[in-house]
Amino acid sequence: MSYNVYNGGKPQTPEQVIEDLKRRFDQFSNQFFGQGRLGLYGFLVLLLLIGLYTAMYTVQPDEEAVIIRLGKYEGTYPPGLHFKIPYGVDQVKKLKTKLVHQAEFGFRTSASSSLRRTTYTKGGLNSESSMLTGDLNVADVEWVVHYQISDPFKYLFQASQPIRNLRDVSESILRRVVGDRVVTEVLTTGRLEMASDAKVLMQEVLNKYDIGIKVMAVKLQDINPPDVVKPSFNEVVSAKQEQEKSINQAEEAYNKVIPEARGKAEKTVSEAKGYSDALVNTATGDAKKFTAILKEYRRAPNITRKRLYIETMEYIFKNFEQLTIVDPKVKGLMPIFSKDQAQSMSKKGLGL
Repeated sequence: MSYNVYNGGKPQTPEQVIEDLKRRFDQFSNQFFGQGRLGLYGFLVLLLLIGLYTAMYTVQPDEEAVIIRLGKYEGTYPPGLHFKIPYGVDQVKKLKTKLVHQAEFGFRTSASSSLRRTTYTKGGLNSESSMLTGDLNVADVEWVVHYQISDPFKYLFQASQPIRNLRDVSESILRRVVGDRVVTEVLTTGRLEMASDAKVLMQEVLNKYDIGIKVMAVKLQDINPPDVVKPSFNEVVSAKQEQEKSINQAEEAYNKVIPEARGKAEKTVSEAKGYSDALVNTATGDAKKFTAILKEYRRAPNITRKRLYIETMEYIFKNFEQLTIVDPKVKGLMPIFSKDQAQSMSKKGLGL
């Protein structure tokens, strides 16, 4: 059974609606339960069943529910099955507190369910993305703020437009962060630091507003110079890249040549030191040996002289392969040759 609260195209007052419902239920009761008290009992039972049905509500896993009882905050309830006072006494406001929401700045994306793709739009949003840097240049900055609802009660009742407040705070903070840096840093190396600083500063301001929003992350998307100066900026960036490339090549050559030269120098110094130590040690040994011989010579000159003579002859004669020693007093001694010597002399035409 359906019911229309409009009568003749005009909305009915609550009293008219109740009176009309009572009249309709009386007709329904008269048809099925008869006249009088039995019809009233049927009406009350039906109201009780409707009340029991509307008293139950379910909070999804990514939600929290705020109960407003007769216009006053009653409490916040976690996911699960809960009960409330029906007939408009309790109002349930569900908020997705476990979901990470995002706010886009300088661009907008929209998902198309039919085409299964995301559409990117930037037209008319230059007022959000155009920012002045610390050196009075202009940069076009696009960024995304990821946030969660940390306190549903504060989110609903501490501010009339919490999302508008979040967007205003985010835009103000990022303009401040960009304005503290030169344009080259903003466009190249400063992304991570700017995102981190913006997140901290944004959360500090939102905590002062106390609107129940927690900033999860700030991500800088595209950061570009304005379209009118893009060609010149690209030339500057290209020149800087060439400069860095030349510096890197020079450092590479330096790191290759200098250590090699140092190694060779250290090797030469080490070899010279080793040679010097060897000469010094040899000279020291020879001096000690001479001192020891001199000491022995002074004790026994004849014996020492003879020993030195024998050692010298031994050193000289050991270099000869074959040697025959003949006493000069012996007369008429024929020379004795080995077989190899005889063959060698015969080849040369020498006879014995």
